[in-house]
Amino acid sequence: MRYIRYAFLGALGVILISISLANVESVELKLMPDPLAELLGFNLSTSFPLFLVVLGGVVAGLVIGFLWEWMREHKHRRDATAKKSEVRKLEREVKKLKKKQNEGKDDVLALLDEAS
Repeated sequence: MRYIRYAFLGALGVILISISLANVESVELKLMPDPLAELLGFNLSTSFPLFLVVLGGVVAGLVIGFLWEWMREHKHRRDATAKKSEVRKLEREVKKLKKKQNEGKDDVLALLDEAS
């Protein structure tokens, strides 16, 4: 399975490198369209190679998606943490009750009661 993952990552790397080498032309990125920029009186623009724009968009989409899912699942993680602490509390209580029930009994019988 590990070799399949390495083969996939290697093929993906070769594909990304070949796409990057084929798209090195510069493109101009503008903050807003020209008519709106003329109306407001300013416009920011810069030039990047096309492959950086495309791969940057993919990376930005992945980051936004991961953050969105992390925030969406926050309530589930909070509930799981609360349930886990409740389980620990109940396990301590059960252990204390078993210890109290086995007071004064023979050690072997107490161990047998704890095991069941």
